Amino acid sequence: MPLASIEDLSLAYGMNHYLVDTPLRDTLRYYLGSEPSLSGLGEYAGGYLYEVAYRVDRINPPVHIMWSVRGDRSDVAWLDPSHRRVIKDLMLTYGVNRHPFQEEGGWHTHYASINLIGDPGLACILTITVQTAYALEKYGSDDVRGYYKNLAGIEEPIMLGATWFTEIQGGSDLGANTTTARRVNGKWVLDGYKYFASGAGLADIALATARPQGARPGAKGLALFAVPRIRSDGRLNYSVRRLKEKSGTIPVPTGEVELAGSEAYLLGRSDEGIYYTLEDLMVSRLSNSAGAIGIARKAYLEAYQYARHRRAFGRRIIEHQLVRRDLLEMEVLIEESLAITHKAVQLFQDSTGDRPPYTSTYHYARLMTHIAKNLTAQAAARVTMLAMELFGGIGFLREYTIERWHREALITPIWEGTSNIQALDMLEAMYKKKAHEPLIEDLDSMAREAYDKELALKAVEAARTSLARTSSMPPSEAEFRAKYLLEDLGHSTAVVLLESMASSLGEERYHHVAKIVYDSLLHRKPIENPGDTVLEDIISLGGGLEL
Repeated sequence: MPLASIEDLSLAYGMNHYLVDTPLRDTLRYYLGSEPSLSGLGEYAGGYLYEVAYRVDRINPPVHIMWSVRGDRSDVAWLDPSHRRVIKDLMLTYGVNRHPFQEEGGWHTHYASINLIGDPGLACILTITVQTAYALEKYGSDDVRGYYKNLAGIEEPIMLGATWFTEIQGGSDLGANTTTARRVNGKWVLDGYKYFASGAGLADIALATARPQGARPGAKGLALFAVPRIRSDGRLNYSVRRLKEKSGTIPVPTGEVELAGSEAYLLGRSDEGIYYTLEDLMVSRLSNSAGAIGIARKAYLEAYQYARHRRAFGRRIIEHQLVRRDLLEMEVLIEESLAITHKAVQLFQDSTGDRPPYTSTYHYARLMTHIAKNLTAQAAARVTMLAMELFGGIGFLREYTIERWHREALITPIWEGTSNIQALDMLEAMYKKKAHEPLIEDLDSMAREAYDKELALKAVEAARTSLARTSSMPPSEAEFRAKYLLEDLGHSTAVVLLESMASSLGEERYHHVAKIVYDSLLHRKPIENPGDTVLEDIISLGGGLEL
């Protein structure tokens, strides 16, 4: 009797998800000058990891263990053994979290790895861990700074981190947080309730926002703390009330955490906590962007392979022009997202030495992160919807993997700040920090070296026009239209970046992708057929896939 395999449920299983993804590899070559060694992770992502992610989602999600067999309060999230193995493999064997701290390629390689992992629940565990490592390494005191090496997988035993900022009364409004911090016998202790606490029951040490006694109200009164799982006397330092039931992101346990006299370590200055928190959120928003692309890519691979094998009306459905048109739209959205995300990654990497008060480099990175987070989330939702539709009725069945990718995509516009929050933060970065000025200067410089200079300069002018239109509006009207500006800046920037890639890499296909972005996304015209040769090159990922 043959052993059951996920290959009966998935057409992307068994592929090396890095080697087939020519646009990802080209994007990395453009930003890094050479490709990082990610073939091993690509094979793992398309094999064992792919199967485990499906298993955890459908069969064995994390379970909250409140009490140990010894009668002690435990509050751990029990994971399927294969789930634990995957986390260890990603941390140690593939070094996903090491890249920003010591590996060649830095943050680009880290986020490319998050893209390849694809599954947002598994990626979230690594993201909240690298966020914790980043904050401890940069702002931690000698008491906790060294733990970043365990969180990054540089030293064993590996540790897992978490970011607990959200409270029920505030959500994205961090200024409404009510968790307090006070000094007791020379130590900081926290009291409060964190409502969306990803990594609950997993984290060895977590980041948490709290308001020190006597601090000002609002967001600027918050400080940032590191909260260990175990107190100095060996007891549990906080309790997990429950794990939440979610539509997706099942591998990461998300719960409600109660802090009651919980020991904590202050990071940096107590009056700069909101700035550290927003800086740390850039790490996760970029991960959200890379993960959204990864979700879209998994769905695309499933849909492309299905279109090659499924026959209807006497032909493989990939030979039907409407199917080709859908695949073209999907691939253009993915390649636009790749270019924007890794531009934001580069700017963030350039700004990591900044501290409050930040430079214009940091504010430009922040602006581009908002653009990337919004654009990629929209792309993931659209690509996965089209992929499900291409499968027809079976695309809606939970037993096949394609259904899960659309379900997973729907979180990407929500967590780490909704699209509305990204738009509002974009306006703040523009009006208060003039972050759009270096953007336009950068785009103008790149456009003059682009493959199609005329098209790239038109895209820059479109960005200028959108900015001028918004700047002339009353504040309430500018807020009402902020998401349109966020989209326009994203599409304009992508056109310039893709034309720059075409010039730098000598790959004309990125010019054709840029033209489709300019016409159909920036100016919202119907997608035109670029011709069979170009179309086939784009939808087959530059030859990464067989037609």
